[in-house]
Amino acid sequence: MIKITGLKLPFDHHQDDLLQEAAKKLNLPATRILSLRIKRRSLDARANRPLSRVYTVLVEVKEEGLSAGLIKQDPSLSYSQQAAYQFPARGFRGKRDRPVIVGTGPAGMFAGLILAEAGLDPILVDRGRPVRQRVKDVNRFWSKGKLDQESNVQFGEGGAGTFSDGKLTTRVRDKHNRAEKILQELVSAGGPEQLLIEAKPHVGTANLVQIVENLRGKIESLGGEYRFESRVDDLLLEGDRVAGLVLATGERITTSTVVLAIGHSARDTFAMLQDRGLKLAPKPFSVGFRIEHPQVWIDRIQYGTHAGHPALPAADYQLVYRTSSGRTVYSFCMCPGGFVIGASSEEGGIVTNGMSQYARDGVNANSAIVAEVTPADFPGHPLEGLRFQRAWEQTAFVLGGEDYFAPAQQVVDFLAGKLTDQLGSTQPTYQPGVRLADLNQALPDYLLSAIREALGEFNRRMPGFSGPEALFTGVETRTSSPLRILRGKDGQSLSIGGIYPAGEGSGYAGGIMSSAIDGIKAAEKIILAEQGEENRA
Repeated sequence: MIKITGLKLPFDHHQDDLLQEAAKKLNLPATRILSLRIKRRSLDARANRPLSRVYTVLVEVKEEGLSAGLIKQDPSLSYSQQAAYQFPARGFRGKRDRPVIVGTGPAGMFAGLILAEAGLDPILVDRGRPVRQRVKDVNRFWSKGKLDQESNVQFGEGGAGTFSDGKLTTRVRDKHNRAEKILQELVSAGGPEQLLIEAKPHVGTANLVQIVENLRGKIESLGGEYRFESRVDDLLLEGDRVAGLVLATGERITTSTVVLAIGHSARDTFAMLQDRGLKLAPKPFSVGFRIEHPQVWIDRIQYGTHAGHPALPAADYQLVYRTSSGRTVYSFCMCPGGFVIGASSEEGGIVTNGMSQYARDGVNANSAIVAEVTPADFPGHPLEGLRFQRAWEQTAFVLGGEDYFAPAQQVVDFLAGKLTDQLGSTQPTYQPGVRLADLNQALPDYLLSAIREALGEFNRRMPGFSGPEALFTGVETRTSSPLRILRGKDGQSLSIGGIYPAGEGSGYAGGIMSSAIDGIKAAEKIILAEQGEENRA
């Protein structure tokens, strides 16, 4: 196969144009091309450039007919072998105990899948409920303000990413094709085929529900076992190694291998881990507000006169700015055609997040505008970052009226330091609802100052960004874990052997894809430890 990168065509090109462009690049008649497969597809909507689609394709040429010299001279051409994820490890059934995975988000699911494929019959425990029951619990919170602290946007099968835009991008460089393994499994479990080719794939909440169920079915068919409503309250230790887990029900599970895929919001579990001697360290995270605009406005800014064309998806954006104080402010988890959602997991706190369905056809666009927080802002105990988050979530709860309505404010009023007395044309999508309040009371002054400064720059880049159609809802605090469970090169806790921290809760990953990759790596290290082999890179 010959790989061609950087093939550029008009965004609304005809289906046959891609084949013709590939043939032109290879200086061959199109009839010499036996097959063409899209490897990656992206949309180039940068300013001052024609709106275009950019492709990476794999081409099979009749009798090859292309010299190696030509490929070496043209950096956009190369030979490509279809590499697949491979980790040949089988036949472990009959071991003394089974590995236990705590949490069934992306890291937990994919650690469970790899261990099940290897024959290690993992047990997956989760404090929350199966995904369909969890959806009912979340909808009850959004419609009636009744929070279930064990089954919510943060806790339960599928993890926090289930209620999101379902973005499947990552900056992780992985020569072992773990990302391709994940995408293939998601498609096999019912995800759209487009996940395999889009440069910015996203799956949407409704699709994720079915995918998560189907992945559970596959893991169980391979010997894995799920236990829901099974919060881990304690560790059993033998010296400096794990010997088992104690569940909230009082049940004890004997195991010498535990994958901690607990997510970034399991605050009680973090406290227990520290009490049990695991080494934790604070790490940076970010907090801020959700901003909403009409999606048609974002489309006009990004696509110009082409806005509204049926060949174009709902437009997104990415903004970042380093303030005069050195603090970074950026847009986070941008959800085209999406909704601002209530993501609380503790009584008496407001947490916002963003979500989109696969079609991204909602009226509003939203993203978080967040400012970086570092351990210097909350010095002391490794759990101080959690306390920092909780304090401002509780402040937002009070500002919103103490019934899980969120405080909201027009961005122009936030900048002017005055209360909003009436909403503009952009109606809030947050459920259960919003109350108008002064968000200048919702975060520390040093973060508010950074956000105000950044809004000025963002408004320069996207005129109107902080204008009358922009609406803030607060607060966004769970962008990533505020701490790290320290681990070594073997993937195990630095203080307690047999414990493998993984995913967002470990502090070493963020987002669906990087968390899933981290879960796969944890599973590989467990398999290698069983085999007595050296760690895989």
